[in-house]
Amino acid sequence: MAQKARKDRAKANTTALRNLHIGTLIVNVIFILFNLLFKGRSLLLYILLSIPAFVCEFILESTGRPKYDSLTNSLKTAGEDLSAPGLTEYMFDVIWVTWISVVLVTFFGNWCWLLWSVVPAYGAYKGFGLLGAARGMAGMQQQAQAQQQQAQVGGNRKQRRAA
Repeated sequence: MAQKARKDRAKANTTALRNLHIGTLIVNVIFILFNLLFKGRSLLLYILLSIPAFVCEFILESTGRPKYDSLTNSLKTAGEDLSAPGLTEYMFDVIWVTWISVVLVTFFGNWCWLLWSVVPAYGAYKGFGLLGAARGMAGMQQQAQAQQQQAQVGGNRKQRRAA
């Protein structure tokens, strides 16, 4: 039964990665052809703002691609689950926002690169939330230590007088 789940995940990962690579190819070819044939767009911004999407795609490819034994062609590892929430989901979001930005820049101009600012803004928002949670946990720990010290100091009347 577990082998079936691994095979299903390998199949889903392979499909997701194929769709991801095809989408990246289409979006980038459209941008480059439009840039060469019709109107020039900022290639510097295109390269600079596409690097995070390419890095995310590389990471998803290297961790999510199923690996097979070369001799028996049996599944060795199914790869990480590409439908998992968290960092994997955020990497897909970076890629999709980059695609949308590239398409909008292609047809409407360089000002559409401002849409890409959603990516670091969302990252800062999530980071601030994690920082707040960490501070809250540290505050709870300090509060627990203070209560523990009060309990130690409390004791009975003889112990308080002796101190």
